[in-house]
Amino acid sequence: MAVAAVVALVIVVAIVLLGLSLSVRLVQQYQRGVVFRFGRVLEQIRQPGLHLIIPVADRMVRVSMQTTVIGVPAQGVITRDNVTLTVDAVVYYRVVDPVKALVNVRDYPAAVLQVAQTALRSVIGKADLDTLLRDRDRINAELKAVIDAPTEKPWGLLIERVEVKDVSLPEEMKRSMSRQAEAERERRARVIAADGEFQASRRLADASRAMANTPGAYQLRLLQTVVDVAAEKNSTLVMPFPVELLQFFQEYGRRTREQAAPGGPGAAEPAPALGPTTEHVAAAAEGDGHRPRQ
Repeated sequence: MAVAAVVALVIVVAIVLLGLSLSVRLVQQYQRGVVFRFGRVLEQIRQPGLHLIIPVADRMVRVSMQTTVIGVPAQGVITRDNVTLTVDAVVYYRVVDPVKALVNVRDYPAAVLQVAQTALRSVIGKADLDTLLRDRDRINAELKAVIDAPTEKPWGLLIERVEVKDVSLPEEMKRSMSRQAEAERERRARVIAADGEFQASRRLADASRAMANTPGAYQLRLLQTVVDVAAEKNSTLVMPFPVELLQFFQEYGRRTREQAAPGGPGAAEPAPALGPTTEHVAAAAEGDGHRPRQ
C-alpha cells in the first residue's frame, strides 16, 4: 500500500508539473502576448509577466514591440528628368497593435519590406535629380507617408522613420555634375573678383578726389611708397621725382614753341636797354660830332 501511495503521489506531482509547464507563460517587458482560444483571439492582451492559460485550449503568441530596422535593397529607379539611379533606403517601424499584426497580415516584416521597395520606386520616380540630392528631407517624409498609409491601420504597424541611405549615379553623370560644379565655382570667383575691383575703383576715386583737394598729399603718398620699398631688403634705389618738375618742363616747352612760331614773340626782339654810363658816353660822342673843327 505504501509503495502504491508513493507511486500515485509521484504521478500526481508529475501531472501537476506538466500542467503548469503547459499553462504558465512568461511575457518579457518588450513583448505583448496574444492568446488564441480554440482558434479565436481573446480581447485581453497579456502584459509583461507570468500568465496562466488553459492547456490544449489556449495558445499564446508573443509579439515584440521593439523598433525594427530593415534595409531596403538597392533599387534601379528612373527619375522624372530621365536619370537612371540606384537608390537604397532604411525603414524603422514597430508594432502598435499586436492583434492586427498577427491576424491581418502574414509575416509582417516581409510585407513591410515589399511595401518599402514599391514606395521607394514610386516616390523617386516622381522627383527629379536635383530635388533628390538637395531636398532629402522632403523625399524621406514622402516615403514615410506612402509606406505608413497601408501599414498603420490595417496591419497595426507604425512607420517611425524612413531614410534614403545612398544614391548611386552613373559615371557619366558624376563627371557632368563635377564639370557643372567647377563652372559654378569659377563663375562665383569671377563675380567676387569683379565686385572687389569695382569696390576698389570706387575707393581709389574717393582717394583721388581727396588728394586733389590737398596737393601735399601726393608728396606724402610718394614718401610713403619710398618707405615701403626701402623696408624690403633689396638693391633697388628709388629716387622720388616731384610732379611739379614735370609741370615746369611742360610750361617751358610751351613757351619755347610759342617763341619759335612765326609772328610770335620771337619774331622781333626789342633793343636792349642802356645803362647810365653808356648814355653819357653816347651824348659826348654826339657833341663832338657837331663841334666845328679848328
